[in-house]
Amino acid sequence: MLSRVADSIYWMSRYVERAENLARFVDVTFNLILDQPNMAASQWEPLVSITGDEEYFSKEYGQATQDNVIQFLVFDTKYSGSIISCLSQARENARTVREAISSEAWEQINSFYHKVRTASVVSTSSHSTPEFFDTVREQSQLFNGILDATLSQASGWHFSNLGRLLERADKTSRILDVKYYTLLPRVNDVGTTVDDLQWSSVLRSVSGFETFRKQFHTITVHRVVEFLVLDRYFPRSVQFCVDRADDSLHAISGSPLNTYQNPAEQRLGRLKAELAYADVQSIVNQGLHEFIDDLQIKLNDVASAISNTFFALRPVANSQSQTLSTMVQGQTQSQTRM
Repeated sequence: MLSRVADSIYWMSRYVERAENLARFVDVTFNLILDQPNMAASQWEPLVSITGDEEYFSKEYGQATQDNVIQFLVFDTKYSGSIISCLSQARENARTVREAISSEAWEQINSFYHKVRTASVVSTSSHSTPEFFDTVREQSQLFNGILDATLSQASGWHFSNLGRLLERADKTSRILDVKYYTLLPRVNDVGTTVDDLQWSSVLRSVSGFETFRKQFHTITVHRVVEFLVLDRYFPRSVQFCVDRADDSLHAISGSPLNTYQNPAEQRLGRLKAELAYADVQSIVNQGLHEFIDDLQIKLNDVASAISNTFFALRPVANSQSQTLSTMVQGQTQSQTRM
C-alpha cells in the first residue's frame, strides 16, 4: 500500500471519529441542561475551553451562548476543528482513495457531509437540538459499520482502525476531563444528586450508561474513572482503544505483539503498558486532570510517531516504489520486550 493511500485512510477515519465525538461533547451539555435548567448559561463556555481556541472564539463570536458555541463547534467552515470542517476533510481524504474503499463507504461519507452541510443553512432552532447530534452520531456509526463490513481487513483497514481508535481514546479522555475539571460547579456538590446527574450525562454521552450500571450499579468518581480509562472491554474506554490500536499497528508492521521495531510501536507499547499497570486510586491521587493532560500528550506523541514512520516522505531510489515497507526501512530493528 502506498503511504499516500494509508495516510488518507488513517485521517479519513480520524476525522469522522472527531466529528462524532464533537457531537457527543454537545450532547453531554444538552443532557446536563435538561437535568439542571438553572445552570444552562454556565454550561457552554467549557466546550470552548477544551478546544484550546478561546482566542478565535472570542474574536469571532464573543459571548459563549448556546447558538454561538454550536455554530463554532458544528458549522464554522473557517474553524478547522468544527464538525463540518472535519467531515469536509474526511470526505476529501475518502475521495482521493476511492479505489481503496468501497462505493458504499464513499456514498455514506458523502451523504453524511451533505446532511450536515444542509443543516447549516436552515434555521438555528432545527439544528440546536439533541436530535440533530444524535443524527451525527448515527451517521458516523453507520459509516464505521459499512467500512468494517466492506473493507478487506488488511493494511488499509488497520490504518483506518488505528486512526479511529487513537481519536476515540483522546476524545473519551476529554469528555471525562470536561466533567471533572470544568463542569462541576462547587466542591460541595461532590457526591450529591447534582454530581450523580453529571456523571450519568457523561456516561450516556459515550453510550456507556447501561453497561456501567450493569457492572457497578452505583456511581462514584473512582468507578467512572475505572470504567472510562481502564476498562479492557468497553469499546470507548481509553485502555480498550489503546490495546486495539496496538494490535492494528503490529498487524501493519508484521512485528510480534509486545515487541517494537519502530518508534510508533515503541511509544504506543509504552502507553499500553502504563495503562495496564495503572490503578484508579493512583490516578485520582495524582489528579485526574493532570493524568488526562499527560495522557493526551502521549497520544499526540504516538500520532506523531505514526506519521513519521509511515507517512512522512523520504528520498528513495525510485519514487514510484515508495510503499509502506520502504517507509519502515531505516527504523531501529531491535525487538525489545515490553
